[in-house]
Amino acid sequence: MPEILQYGFMQRALLGGVLIGSIAPVVGVFLVLRRLSLIADTLAHVSLAGVAVSLLLGAYPLAGALAAALLGAVGIERLRGSGLGGETALAIFLYGGLAVAVVVIGLADGFTVGLFPYLFGAITAVQPRDLWVSFLLGLGVLGAVAVFYKELFAITFDAEGARVRGLPVEGLNLLFASLVAVTVVVAMRVVGILLTGALMVIPAVTALRLARSFRSALGVAVACSLTTVLGGLVTSFYLDVPASGAIVLGGILLFLLVFLLTPGR
Repeated sequence: MPEILQYGFMQRALLGGVLIGSIAPVVGVFLVLRRLSLIADTLAHVSLAGVAVSLLLGAYPLAGALAAALLGAVGIERLRGSGLGGETALAIFLYGGLAVAVVVIGLADGFTVGLFPYLFGAITAVQPRDLWVSFLLGLGVLGAVAVFYKELFAITFDAEGARVRGLPVEGLNLLFASLVAVTVVVAMRVVGILLTGALMVIPAVTALRLARSFRSALGVAVACSLTTVLGGLVTSFYLDVPASGAIVLGGILLFLLVFLLTPGR
């Protein structure tokens, strides 16, 4: 058995990596095509507030992050639906989430060490409970995408046409924002809150330069994501560097390679 598989923490890390590497790019392809990449970073910052409050109260951090991210998703869609510009709504929640986190951290002196793994990722600290929670949440995301695939496809490429056809566009937008929120929470244990958006966006952008159809883009994005996540984990293990940084840098290098090999696309 290879050395990397002889450690329980690396086995959990690889399982978690495969899980998020399969989920994040699926949501990311929709995200990039809808030009809503910033919503992932916004919800990540909102989830940071949930983690901080949970640590303050002694609660399970992922539960707090999920609650905060879902509330943020609802709030963002409400503001966007009110006529406020999408970028403005995202900015309000991004800075608001960060401000709440800073205030809570200031009120509870002493738990910043516990916060760092959520900020920058610490996949070697992933516990079996985290894996189970992430697995169930990820299953829910993929299930929702499968069930509402046609509807999400419709609002991605022609929202006005979907509205004319009678599809509940506002409800689908809310559903999609909620799926992004759940994906952010699943990804934070792998790459940290600050880099969750990268795990969704970079493989999707890479795949869209290679794929010739929407369905093939989903498959290529998952392949790119798994390659960079597993490559980053192996690199992290043998070179003793942070896994989150290795994963994201690997994704950027893969994108640059594809960019250079596919000029004009």
